[in-house]
Amino acid sequence: MLKKLVLLASLCATAFGFSQSGTLSGYILFDNNKPALGASIVIEGASLKKEASAGVNGEFIFKNIPYGNYTLITSSLNAKSNTKQISINSKSKSVNIVLELTSYQDLQEVVVETKTEKRQIEDEGFAVNVIETKEASVRNIQTNELLNTSVGVKLRQNGGLGSRVEYSLNGLTGSSVRIFINGIPISIYGSSFSLNSIPPSMIERIEVYKGVVPGHLADDALGGAINIVLHDTTTSNFNASVSYGSFNTLQTSINGLYRAEKSGFTVKASGFHNYSDNDYKISGGQVKVTGLGGVQTPITARRFNDAYRSTGGTAEIGFTNVRWADQFFVGVTGSDDYKEIQHGAFVTIMPYKDRFRESDVLLGNLTYQKKDLFTEGLDVNIIGSYGKRNQVTSDTLAWAYSWNGERAIDFRGDEYQYSWGSQQEKTEYGPVENHITRNVASIRTGISYEINNNHKFLFNHFYSNLDRKDRNEYASSTENAFTGTRDLHKNIYSLTYELTAFDKKLKTSTFVKFYQQKRISKDPEIQQDDQGKDIIVDEIVSSNKKYTGYGFAGSYAIIPEVTLLASAEKAIRLPNETEVFGNDGDNVIPNPFINPESSNNYNLGFRFGAFHINKHEFTISTNLFTRNIKQRIGLPIERVPDEELILYENQGDGTSKGIEATLNYSYNKRLRFNYNITKLNLKVINRGVEIDVPNTPFFTMNAGLNYNLKNVFLKNSNLNLFYSAYFTETFSYLPPQGNNTTGAEFFEVPRQVAQDFGLSYNFPNNKFVLSFDAKNLFDKPLYDNLRVPKPGRAFYLKLNYFINKF
Repeated sequence: MLKKLVLLASLCATAFGFSQSGTLSGYILFDNNKPALGASIVIEGASLKKEASAGVNGEFIFKNIPYGNYTLITSSLNAKSNTKQISINSKSKSVNIVLELTSYQDLQEVVVETKTEKRQIEDEGFAVNVIETKEASVRNIQTNELLNTSVGVKLRQNGGLGSRVEYSLNGLTGSSVRIFINGIPISIYGSSFSLNSIPPSMIERIEVYKGVVPGHLADDALGGAINIVLHDTTTSNFNASVSYGSFNTLQTSINGLYRAEKSGFTVKASGFHNYSDNDYKISGGQVKVTGLGGVQTPITARRFNDAYRSTGGTAEIGFTNVRWADQFFVGVTGSDDYKEIQHGAFVTIMPYKDRFRESDVLLGNLTYQKKDLFTEGLDVNIIGSYGKRNQVTSDTLAWAYSWNGERAIDFRGDEYQYSWGSQQEKTEYGPVENHITRNVASIRTGISYEINNNHKFLFNHFYSNLDRKDRNEYASSTENAFTGTRDLHKNIYSLTYELTAFDKKLKTSTFVKFYQQKRISKDPEIQQDDQGKDIIVDEIVSSNKKYTGYGFAGSYAIIPEVTLLASAEKAIRLPNETEVFGNDGDNVIPNPFINPESSNNYNLGFRFGAFHINKHEFTISTNLFTRNIKQRIGLPIERVPDEELILYENQGDGTSKGIEATLNYSYNKRLRFNYNITKLNLKVINRGVEIDVPNTPFFTMNAGLNYNLKNVFLKNSNLNLFYSAYFTETFSYLPPQGNNTTGAEFFEVPRQVAQDFGLSYNFPNNKFVLSFDAKNLFDKPLYDNLRVPKPGRAFYLKLNYFINKF
């Protein structure tokens, strides 16, 4: 390590010796004082040419510009181009550019090619999808629905709003896929703060990394990672939205920011509230009513114990864009949710009544970000949180119920109760009111140093700690006194080197990751001392294991319109809290002997485009992938279809191989069409035989169509029409039972085709947007995990209100 530091210092000294350089930044505005979002800007000199695009507030920045004279060329489809001469002769220089709006622009005046943030990320060589949320933010679309439209991504949800969600990336699912908010694992916030709690209006973009995860997302993401990047604007703004629709579903959100221009003092806050009865109709499978003599009659039933409510928010104060910090915030995040539980892991013939889970979280947060700290090119990013999470699972009703919502009867016609005193069989205590208290802490530190335009080093560290205590209100005081505690500590380190060469045609990222997990279980027990007296001592079982992973990603632009992308990683995934310690709310029992899983992941792909033919533009991208998995963690391969409890275990070795492809087309920037397809094979060794992993879709397709109409009803208004279609091929949620396939269709999730329609109307002042969405328009049966039915046809209406720069 010492030799590496000496080498790094030598490289830094050499780089500083070549020339002095500075940073050019500023804002691009239209002459109506509105930010020129997406405007292209090029800085060009005798031996340098750089390109950038304006951000949400019109901001732009060029770093490491050698002292000298330059020309700035700025252009936008909505305004006349602008050319400005500038000189760089100091460490930092600021310039503001005003573009003159025009109803007509001769596009041949200047041709500027620049890359958006989306394109820059996709050019790094990783198998990554970047989902932009600008259009979706005004529609009645949840963040999870956006992800479900992306190639290689499959959303796995056990029912309606608020039900447990897993994300499948190229066939790998569950905790193999890590979710981040601005680089912080979302697991730190608990179940009451989910992706559906974050309205798309707060999100700048969503980055989906498949198989190979960059070093700056320091976590044990074996199958991939989903990083939600929130808007980091420092301009005063306010946004509120409210929507209402089927199943008595109400969703509201509010977020805003105020910044004092002179001092940089900034206050920002956001909040949300969601509610749904989730009383949609279901049928088939075990949705039956048992009558006299034990006769079972299939029915169509409404879910009657599936309501969901969540409320939460965050508030922060600090400073932005000041000399000592780009962002410094201290704040608090809190949320609370309530979820009724209709059945266990499978849809069983006897549903639950009055079983529910409730949870809350309260965290203190600290954020510090600074570019060019102490010296040019040295960036620091620190985000930390500390607080408490609580969860209660209540199951205290002994009466048995049927799917008609009434008490169940036995073969004589008499109502009956469960002998153990609860809906779910829990013979140890009878009725259950299980409390889980967690003290949680995490801190992510990122340091990057850009030596010059070609070389960059990044160091990232993530630490998390969880202390857990369980208590059951219906257990005796003695039993609760002998309930143990569970601690889980995790450290992830990563070191990355990025190289850009051959006039930016070649981009590579090489990284190494170090993983460490410590588990501690303390269980009080009675033992006898030397005098034969009973004493209480803690039986402590602990493990402290370390692992190493590494990876590479690279891209090469063969020609500007054809890029080769390749990536590989030896990835490690440590068991999470639920897999090790269990979770009553999700019907998961503990497995303290579960081991980490590992995988060798490979991606190889091409991107063709964007190609322009008159007013037509299209892009095609492909990716071949393979995953070689050791000690795969998942649900047991062979399960009874009516069992209520689930347990995670090491299934054995497996492989995932497949191909995915995406087509994007637009005409005259008004009509847009996208289509993607994913085909994969996911195998695992079960009892010495290689079989398909059950409960996994192997063939999916998505398509979307969008058309924009201007000046409908009112001048300067915009009407956007949307259509989406989703296809999932038949798959089985249980493995084949030998050569006998009779009755195999009982365990199949049938082929699914869902179609959605939506529209949004932007009023002329750009402050109000009204949207309407019809989900599953033709009311087709839809399923995900273990053939649990999802909601049928539904309609939603949403109103958005925006203010910028108040």
